[in-house]
Amino acid sequence: MYLRFDLLGPLSVSRAGQPVDLGSAKQRLLLALLLSRPGEAVPTDELVNTLWGDQPPASAGANIRTYVRGLRQALDCAGRIVTTSGGYLLCVQPDERDLDRFDAAVARGRDALADGDPELAETELAEALALWRGPALAGLPLPRALSRWVDRLAERRLLAEEDHAAAKLALGAGAQVIPRLRALLERHPLRQRAWAHLMTGLYHSGDVAGATAAFRQARQILAEETGMDPGPELTRLHDDILHHRCPRAAAAPHAPAAAPRTRPAQLPLATPNFVGRRAQLTRLDVAVGAPDGEPTSVVITVVCGMAGIGKTALALHWAHRVADRFPDGQLYVNLRGYDDGETVSPADALLGFLEALDVPPARMPSSTDARTGLYRSLLANRKMLILLDNARDAEQVRPLLPGAGRCVVVVTSRDQLSHLVAAEGARLLTLDVLTDTESMHLLHSRVDGQRLDAEPAAVAEMIEASGRLPLALSIVAARVATRPRFPLDAIAAELRTPETRLEVLADGDVRRVFSWSYEALSPDAARLFRLLGLHPGPELSGAAAAALLGWPRAAVTVLLKELTRLHLLTEHQPDRYAFHDLLRSYAAELAQRSEQAGDRRRAHRRMYDHYLHSAYPAGRLVQPQWPPVAVLPPLGGNVHVPMADQDAALAWFATERQVLLRVIRQANATGFDAYACQLAWALTTFLAPRGFWQDQLTAQQVALESAERLGEPAAQASANRLLGRAAYRLGKYDTAGAHLQRAIELYEQIGDRAGLAQTLHNYTEHCFVLGRRDEALRHARETLRLHRAAGNRAGEGRALNAIGYLHAVQGDYPQAIADCTAALNQQRLIDDHNGQAATLDSLGFAYHGLGDHDRAVSCYEQSVELFRASADRYHQAETLIGLGTVRAATGNTNAAAAAWRLAALIYDELGDPAAADARRRIAELGPAPGRSAPAEPPGVVR
Repeated sequence: MYLRFDLLGPLSVSRAGQPVDLGSAKQRLLLALLLSRPGEAVPTDELVNTLWGDQPPASAGANIRTYVRGLRQALDCAGRIVTTSGGYLLCVQPDERDLDRFDAAVARGRDALADGDPELAETELAEALALWRGPALAGLPLPRALSRWVDRLAERRLLAEEDHAAAKLALGAGAQVIPRLRALLERHPLRQRAWAHLMTGLYHSGDVAGATAAFRQARQILAEETGMDPGPELTRLHDDILHHRCPRAAAAPHAPAAAPRTRPAQLPLATPNFVGRRAQLTRLDVAVGAPDGEPTSVVITVVCGMAGIGKTALALHWAHRVADRFPDGQLYVNLRGYDDGETVSPADALLGFLEALDVPPARMPSSTDARTGLYRSLLANRKMLILLDNARDAEQVRPLLPGAGRCVVVVTSRDQLSHLVAAEGARLLTLDVLTDTESMHLLHSRVDGQRLDAEPAAVAEMIEASGRLPLALSIVAARVATRPRFPLDAIAAELRTPETRLEVLADGDVRRVFSWSYEALSPDAARLFRLLGLHPGPELSGAAAAALLGWPRAAVTVLLKELTRLHLLTEHQPDRYAFHDLLRSYAAELAQRSEQAGDRRRAHRRMYDHYLHSAYPAGRLVQPQWPPVAVLPPLGGNVHVPMADQDAALAWFATERQVLLRVIRQANATGFDAYACQLAWALTTFLAPRGFWQDQLTAQQVALESAERLGEPAAQASANRLLGRAAYRLGKYDTAGAHLQRAIELYEQIGDRAGLAQTLHNYTEHCFVLGRRDEALRHARETLRLHRAAGNRAGEGRALNAIGYLHAVQGDYPQAIADCTAALNQQRLIDDHNGQAATLDSLGFAYHGLGDHDRAVSCYEQSVELFRASADRYHQAETLIGLGTVRAATGNTNAAAAAWRLAALIYDELGDPAAADARRRIAELGPAPGRSAPAEPPGVVR
């Protein structure tokens, strides 16, 4: 839903043209601080300090959460205020803030002034100034941080006023600027540029005496207030007026010169003493053309070849050699397509490029497509070199390609990127290993030539053993250089057998280089470093590090600082630490060698306990309606992350999701099967409502393997149930059916009626998806019987909802409404918000079928809000599809499109292909007031 945030005056927000009630002053202040830093995570501590200063109440944290909930309800737009680790982030779309529109109009006006178009400049600057309704955030009790920000906005407004006066003067409208400038100088008498504009306006209006009087007044005020004389520009203007040398457009030169456009120069250091590759360098030179030539379209070259072949070295050497051919600079990004770490997404790469091209954070588009469009617009009239290093595939590269202009792009990749060659006309440059001569030149560039010449046979053997691969040759050269007294034949002997050759070429002197830093550590930091090698990655928190070591969290801080100081660990985000992969391997080797097997096992157990007894309470907060499971007792004294509320639990899961998946796999591999099963259950409480079905499938496959090894039927049944649920969501229906039936058998064997009822509910959904609706209804009724027998009111409500939904699908809408109404009453009595959301969705479908569109819309809207409040994004999107269907049936196509657009956005965030169906619905929208029955439901039994 489109919102407008107006800060240039009293704070106000409107939604679809209607004002929004923002609540109390403190709630408005919180929104103002988030609006001052859109798209940025603002820590809770900073929000508390802003609202209460140095003496916050004990309830400050809870109050902040209350204000955030109030703002979310007021904005009535899902996903606007995002809970992050330790704070909150406000998502603002381009042009939603009046401040952004002001800045954009001012920028256009200044560009027009610089281009000699004062008429356009005056129009744009007048539009910008008209956005101001008074002082920014007027009427709010501003704390110091916001007050300083407001002062900076006021300065931007004054500069725009002066620019507007410059445009007016250039148009010959000097008389029109005089009243406005006098009013400005009444409030800000020290602005010499405004005095200059006033003097110019008076002069061109025929009031020479007034112009000189204005100068004398400015001189007196400056002397009294600052003790300084007027600046040289003002003095020179006064002299020009006295001698009638002030031309009509004299004011324009006093406008501030446009800020020089940044010329990015992002190329990393090239490999020193680069050798060979003459033919390839010549082919790359063709991309630039002759020095005086001007390419008329974007030229793309793909440099490909195997790992270690020297693709990056070649590209960087050439790029530095021709950098002067690109007057607008060079852009570089390592896309990490074949690193062990996470690849760089096109969106993140574009963010770095746009920042280098002077795009301010407030104007940074949020979507990849929008960033690509802006990037291509900025490059359309520039001549730049773009080096995209280590790309994985064409899809990673395409958004980073300019659309037109005189840019040259070089892509390096292990892949040939044939799709880029076919579709974008890229030139392919495939690298082979070096020739014998080039290999010799590489060794000579790094090793004493006399030493090499003295043992030609050993040198030839080293070149042959290295396979003339540049990376391998570089390692061999380093090995030779660091052993000046070793005969070359001894080094060649190390490379003769495949086993020793791989060991030498894989690491070279890496272990020794790492050891210099490791040996400088204190004993406690050295032990922590070793134990961190037991963590599966890709990153960890300080609390996890403390658990591995078995120390209190506060005590481990000093050790983490020591490790980061010596660059053995990187704190890439607050309290998030990551290893370089080689360092991780080195640490793991040290742990294997230096730590006793029992100590390693105890460290693993502490780590798994830390994650389980952080994840399980978080899972209970995220899914309070799920029946609890029995977990291992927590280890006394171990570090666990406390979960204050559901928001904190969701934020923790979002941060640790990838870590937990790796921890589950590692727990399974290291023999901690109970931890693997229970962690998988806890993580699924987060994965399921977000539609992360593939992650759920992976986690539960590991859990099932561990459960079977443990021989615990209850754990096997749970893993089979959750695995089956993920499988049918992924369309693996045979797999899903087999696992759900196995879960039913196991629950029947152990007499677990609650588990059996849960599984039958899931099996009901499975049968429904396969079109076996009579069977689904039979299972739903059995589920209801079991829940009633066990006194499970939450389960009873959900079973009634499932029965009602199945009746609705079969066209028995009155019966569906009766069943779902009974379910809703039950769920309201026990405060089951997620269950209410599901039932309201079913009621919306049923009322739509009866043609009662108003009730259908009301039910769907309540369902959307409840799903949103419980952070159940997947089902929120499903319900939005139903809401859009009703809106379309009543002919309200705009509202239908809005609902489906939001559903598509959520599905995109979840990586769910259902986004395509939502967009298809939007594309097919047309007036359909006669539609009386709902379309086949996109959702499933819930």
